[in-house]
Amino acid sequence: MDVKIWSMPVRFETGVGQYRIIASTEEASRFLLNQWPMENGVAYDAARQACLDAMEGEVPADLARQAFIEACDEAGMYVLQ
Repeated sequence: MDVKIWSMPVRFETGVGQYRIIASTEEASRFLLNQWPMENGVAYDAARQACLDAMEGEVPADLARQAFIEACDEAGMYVLQ
């Protein structure tokens, strides 16, 4: 599997004054599986699937990036643009 580097990293707030930068589909997938603050959610599920699909080459990596941003919004994590 390819890590699928994104065209632009996603920087988001994980806690007050604490930020994280994710730059690839592989990083996003690991974060979703191991460090996600919610147990479920529609956008969360879509992001997990988009990451898997992107790593398999079925969809563009930037589609997984957008799905990850939407999951961050759903979880209440502020994304810096």
